[in-house]
Amino acid sequence: MAESLLVDGVVLVAGILLLYVGAELLVSAASALALSHGIKAATVGVTVVAFATTAPELFVSTVGGITADDSIALGNIVGSNIANIGLVLGTAAVLRPMEVDKTLLYQHGPFMLAAALALVGLSLDGELAAVDGTILLLMLAGFTGYLYYQSQQEGDVKLPEDVEMDDDDTTTGLREYAVLVGAIVLLLAGSRSLISGGRGVLSAFGFSDLFIGLTIIAFGTSVPELATSVVSALRDEADFSIGNVVGSNIYNVLAVIGFVAILVPITVQPGTIGFELPVMLGFTFVALGLMALGDSITRIEGVGLIGGYVGFVYFLLP
Repeated sequence: MAESLLVDGVVLVAGILLLYVGAELLVSAASALALSHGIKAATVGVTVVAFATTAPELFVSTVGGITADDSIALGNIVGSNIANIGLVLGTAAVLRPMEVDKTLLYQHGPFMLAAALALVGLSLDGELAAVDGTILLLMLAGFTGYLYYQSQQEGDVKLPEDVEMDDDDTTTGLREYAVLVGAIVLLLAGSRSLISGGRGVLSAFGFSDLFIGLTIIAFGTSVPELATSVVSALRDEADFSIGNVVGSNIYNVLAVIGFVAILVPITVQPGTIGFELPVMLGFTFVALGLMALGDSITRIEGVGLIGGYVGFVYFLLP
């Protein structure tokens, strides 16, 4: 028993590390390739980078939905969105109070709320089927089109340091393609390891696949967002920390659930409709409220967000 738990724990940690490294490499390689093919840095920043940071959730939910249990896919996204606000945004605010960019709030906030409301509304019949997935992907297309339009109107924007490159550089070697393929392999391996290790550790104590998806797997796939937001907060780049959370929550629902629901119908349990989805919606309202009512997210508010996340996990315990 103890030896099995140790092995599963090692596999779990390895999965989280593989997902983190894979996500970082994917963002870097995909951005470099897009820029080298003449796509504006602004467009890359709001499309390629934003989508690539959601890759861990996409791979884990897809692999989990196909090979394990569809509740892992839904639990991963709901839990990840709650963790992004409660844990990621809260931790970043505790480290350094973050000034709120009202433009980002007014442009992207309504999409985050619409995505959360759409997920709750489409889940009320107890299943997220192909039709529901198609609706979410159509919303994703509309959001991406809006981002593209805004990037063209506003001109160039600053990209994260690890993907910054000269717009005039149109030479891309085989290295970027190799890194891209390697990143996908790491994400696939990390997804399998995270699911296998997480299920092995928590199943031994009698926890359900939904609980596993909502907690340990959701945390594992949120590690890239947590690391990015913490580093951005320490560098006093609040816009990137907040934008990272908002963008990730939008793509998690519209892209990941949309894609997985088309591949595999997702069963939504009554308990999820009655508790986890309302909590996710509540965290969304709280985050948008904090950004709308104040000029910054303070340390006290950050502590409150972390406390809310801890309380959510506590109430999940059997």
